[in-house]
Amino acid sequence: MLDNLIYCLNGTVPVFLLMLLGMLFRKIGFFSQDFADKLNSYVFKVGLPVMLFKDLTGSDFFQVWDTSFVVFCLLATLASILLTALLSRLLKEPPLRGEFVQAGYRSSVALLGAAFLENLYGNAGAASLIIIGAVPLYNAAAVAVLSLTSPSQPGLTRGALKKVVRGILTTPIILGIAAGLVWTLLRIPQPAILTKTVNSIAATGTPLGLMALGASFDWEKAAGRLKPALSATALKLVVFVALFLPVAVAMGFRDDKLVAALAMLGSPTTVSCFVMARNMGHEGTLTSSTVMLTTGLSAFTLTLWLYLLKCLALI
Repeated sequence: MLDNLIYCLNGTVPVFLLMLLGMLFRKIGFFSQDFADKLNSYVFKVGLPVMLFKDLTGSDFFQVWDTSFVVFCLLATLASILLTALLSRLLKEPPLRGEFVQAGYRSSVALLGAAFLENLYGNAGAASLIIIGAVPLYNAAAVAVLSLTSPSQPGLTRGALKKVVRGILTTPIILGIAAGLVWTLLRIPQPAILTKTVNSIAATGTPLGLMALGASFDWEKAAGRLKPALSATALKLVVFVALFLPVAVAMGFRDDKLVAALAMLGSPTTVSCFVMARNMGHEGTLTSSTVMLTTGLSAFTLTLWLYLLKCLALI
């Protein structure tokens, strides 16, 4: 039992220690919010795409690819969105419904999923399958829901649809995966200089991203819109994992794919939710509250979920 706990702590504690380090740096003035925002931008535009490119080009694509797992990610994400949208009808204010839906289903899977997989297995290849199966739907659903419930926009217009399609196709993480797939399928050789450069850049993505996330944390914001934020937090960290992780187990997924599925279902709400909500005319308080609550509480919930999977000999 103790060995199982240590195994899980090895996967989660380094992740949250880096987040705490970011919080400390912000507290002592070493990081500013502006610097944290720039770090976040670097990680999502350069660090994570290069890391996923490295993992894909360093492995056999036909060994990494799993159609059933990609389909599971897609359907579990779709079901999560529909369930959250149904529960959002309990909120009286339409703009809050849009924020609740997005904050309830959208995960930090690219960052935290990759971090857990790197810590436990030394490779984040399974994270790329989640990004292919879930992230395009994340983005499309977020634009649709926020547009339909925005107090300052006329609803889901043709312009908004074009924007989401263009956004999906030009997302740096998607481009990094696409480049990695093409490189691997064509078996293009990598010179040593390129390999070392890619490895060096890839190594910066996870630690810088986690510290930037910690530096952006604000406990005061977590108090705003507390009741719906707690409901969205429960969905994000507990309910979806309890509903869909047994399905992943029944489908035969184990080890890194099961950890990747856990990250997709139970990792904190991504900070980009707040940026998108604000840009589309929403107040953003419910979103920021959910981001803060899920980020703080996931240190405990993810460790417990991993511990349960380890005790059941599933990872």
